[in-house]
Amino acid sequence: MKLTVFGATGGTGRELVRQALDAGHEVTAVVRDPARLPVSGDRLEVVRSGLDDPEELRAAVRGRRAVLSGLGPRGRRADGVTARLTRTIVRAMEAEGVRRLLVVSAAPVGPAPEGDGPLDRAVRGIVSAVLRDVYADLREMEADLSRGGTDFTCVRPPRLQDKPLTGRYRTVVGGSPVKGRFLARADVAHAMLSMIDAKETVRQGVGVAY
Repeated sequence: MKLTVFGATGGTGRELVRQALDAGHEVTAVVRDPARLPVSGDRLEVVRSGLDDPEELRAAVRGRRAVLSGLGPRGRRADGVTARLTRTIVRAMEAEGVRRLLVVSAAPVGPAPEGDGPLDRAVRGIVSAVLRDVYADLREMEADLSRGGTDFTCVRPPRLQDKPLTGRYRTVVGGSPVKGRFLARADVAHAMLSMIDAKETVRQGVGVAY
């Protein structure tokens, strides 16, 4: 299948590109700086863009089965970057009639698991306070998608790790796995790719964790 990946030079984005190519898909990677993408292949097209103009992105999403986004802030000050850039992507998709979109969000944006104990609730509260701007940005992105017409899925992992792919994780549609504290970026990418044709995840937030 033909896929487009945004945020392809980030930790999750690189894994999306690599795993999609390994699975035999044709991939268009949209990046600001192609030199920062350490992935290559015959079925990989790299497009340079600042993601400011939806017209500029139309060719990158045209005819694609799905668009996947690993976009996110690089620090604690989000400045609305994820929501803003996702709006640009959505406008390009709408102009080309492409509907399927999978984005990375975060576990604290979704509902807390009912079975979490005091420690997990306390940690969640601390992390939410420290990264409040980041989560506000992600909530705005999710709200925008909910009001729009794309067949979106917001994948909500907990704390991300740079560890190898396991393929062994739990998913909860509309919620979060109990005591789900960590997940490798490689497994986030694996989960996103596995959800492309999963109808139960359409227009849903999906918690993913070990």
